[in-house]
Amino acid sequence: METDLILSEINELHQKANQALENKDLMAYTSMFGDDLSFTPFEKPTINKRDFTIDLKKYFSGARTIQTSHYRIKSSVENDIFTEKIARKSVILKPNLLFFTKKQTIQTEEIYHWKNSKGEWKVIALEITLEEKY
Repeated sequence: METDLILSEINELHQKANQALENKDLMAYTSMFGDDLSFTPFEKPTINKRDFTIDLKKYFSGARTIQTSHYRIKSSVENDIFTEKIARKSVILKPNLLFFTKKQTIQTEEIYHWKNSKGEWKVIALEITLEEKY
């Protein structure tokens, strides 16, 4: 498959995923991940899709709003796996004492490994290699 076509398809999936994050739509967001997902949080042990989904549900419930954006640092295709490194910035507003909110900004670098199965790209591995919170 031509790299430009792959990039176009992956970009569309990222747009949908960003929208799902901002809408806190667990089902829409997790649909981009394969059932055999291997997720490695920053400086934590690797977990499977089920545990990732449980953690994500807790994360969504603790956030009033989420805004996120990303850009691709680099990408490559090898042995039917599309690998990309992206930089992401997310701003989360969390409830804090009555009507007040706490703003948290999280910047990450993430490595995605995508595989096309039956004409559909799915993330099979995701590693957070850098995370800064402020």
